[in-house]
Amino acid sequence: MTAVLPSASRARPAPSARRMLPYAGMAVVVLYCLVPFYWMVVSAFRRPEDQFDNAALPSPWSIKNFTAVFKPDVGFQRALLNSLVVAGVTTVITLLVGTLTAYALARLDFRFKNAVLGLIIATSMFPGISLIIPLLKLFSDIKWINTYQAMIVPTLSFALPLAVWNLTAFFRQMPAELEQAAMVDGCTRGQAFRKIIVPLAAPGVFTTAIITFIAAWNEFIIALSMVNKKEMQTATVSISKFTGAYGFDQPFGTQMAAGVIVTVPLVIVVLIFQRRIVAGLTAGGVK
Repeated sequence: MTAVLPSASRARPAPSARRMLPYAGMAVVVLYCLVPFYWMVVSAFRRPEDQFDNAALPSPWSIKNFTAVFKPDVGFQRALLNSLVVAGVTTVITLLVGTLTAYALARLDFRFKNAVLGLIIATSMFPGISLIIPLLKLFSDIKWINTYQAMIVPTLSFALPLAVWNLTAFFRQMPAELEQAAMVDGCTRGQAFRKIIVPLAAPGVFTTAIITFIAAWNEFIIALSMVNKKEMQTATVSISKFTGAYGFDQPFGTQMAAGVIVTVPLVIVVLIFQRRIVAGLTAGGVK
């Protein structure tokens, strides 16, 4: 007499299939993330007259969109420089202030320390648009409109909390005996921090720098609101204001080409330093 297996047993996937499920899930996530980027690159290399073609690859390949982006009247070179200045200065200030703040929160004992850390994180949860109106009024009164500081200062409002949170976790997993041993050898606390802790914290600081730079580089709403002069626009704002050859057609090709120019360097940096980034993000997660 043949035994009949329960329906649950028959429906259970084979061991090999179960092992493949995580890889299938990862493949779906990778495709979901990469397909838009792939289509942006492909669209950038189409000829302007082929911009509505839905073929998987451009035929023929063309760099007309890239040459159009760098025409003198477009001003995209200046926009890239503005983005570099804003993102670079924001990253430097964030690292200086964030490193000192995170070290104090990780090492010093004072009342309401956890409340201070919670308040810092809570400030990053406010939508950026809620800051625009009061800051626009303030910057108009002090003549900051169309200046770099009008874009840098508001960007610090979301860059600093992220840096403090990430670096605090990193400093907490570093043994306090490191500073104590340095102070026994004659260092002050400041010297121990500068000569011992900061070099050892390089992976976390490096990770925070990359994340902050990318966030500041991609920022849009603040730069759009605080600047109305073309020569002060950042790359993201400049791309959104591209016009076509006749002033009223949609320049998909040049926008895709500019998107590739803005995005590819960041992707390359992340791929090169991915191990450092992962090490910095996971620091403090496992004892």
